Amino acid sequence: MANITTRPVTKLGIVGAGSVGTSLAYAAIIRDAAREIAIYDIDAVRAEAEGLDLAHGTQFTGANTVTGGGNIEALAGADVIVITAGARQKPGQTRLELAGVNVDIISKLMVQLMEQAPDAVYIVVTNPCDVLTVAAQKVSGLPRNRIFSSGTVLDTSRLRLLLAREAHVLMTSVHATIIGEHGDSEFPVWSNASIGPVPIREWQISGRQVFTQEYLDAVTDDVINAAYRVIEGKGATNYAIGLAGIRIVEAVMQAQNAVLPVSATLQGEYGISGVALSLPSIVGINGVYGMLEMPLDDTETKKLQDSAETLHSTLSKLGLERP
Repeated sequence: MANITTRPVTKLGIVGAGSVGTSLAYAAIIRDAAREIAIYDIDAVRAEAEGLDLAHGTQFTGANTVTGGGNIEALAGADVIVITAGARQKPGQTRLELAGVNVDIISKLMVQLMEQAPDAVYIVVTNPCDVLTVAAQKVSGLPRNRIFSSGTVLDTSRLRLLLAREAHVLMTSVHATIIGEHGDSEFPVWSNASIGPVPIREWQISGRQVFTQEYLDAVTDDVINAAYRVIEGKGATNYAIGLAGIRIVEAVMQAQNAVLPVSATLQGEYGISGVALSLPSIVGINGVYGMLEMPLDDTETKKLQDSAETLHSTLSKLGLERP
């Protein structure tokens, strides 16, 4: 019988069958983000079981095939590969403390992955994702558009959720972005934030200014510490990052040219180079087409420089600083 596939076969590779990798696969199936999904993990038994469990549910979703196992060749020819493998963040541990262990893991992994999928777009989710993006780029030699991290896509979603609740509006009507390191030095760009067309600081309910500086400071703190709170309660964050990761995958697979705050290596934006930080970026078929320079006030410019300095320092300690 002739092949009656009505859309191109797209292949998503997921490295790591832990809670994040499997949440990504589950989100991909439900959102019909790729026709083929292959999960790879050095724990072959776990990966195979997770793949089977997901495959058993595909009758109720799109026309997906899902496989899991310990054979890295299963990722051959993937269009997009999402990397979730690495040591897990422990309660009380900062993202940057994870760096040394996970740099070693991703460096070895990238060599193997490039043999299987030299033309793929690579998205790093493992933390600290900004540091690992630079390490992965260094090892692979890929241009920055094809190796980037999920950055502050999830942090931005957390921020918009809190603002939308307080303003009593739909989340998609909130325009606010977290930029910088995906970690303790990240920050929201309040000077550019709005609800619909109304600047955030001017939003009122019954004549009352809703977003005072005190509230904005508290919300920033909430967002920065959100992951720590989830980790403390359940050991890991997985569902939201699974959805956020697949949102980025869709932008690539569907050539959307969506503006998302992913983290790629800066090449002179805001006078910063050599570190990966999150900025609003155009994401499409070949990955990151461009990182956008949004207007920042003096305080925000200083915060971005400080965030870059934090990452330069970490890269330097790890021997990854570029000349």
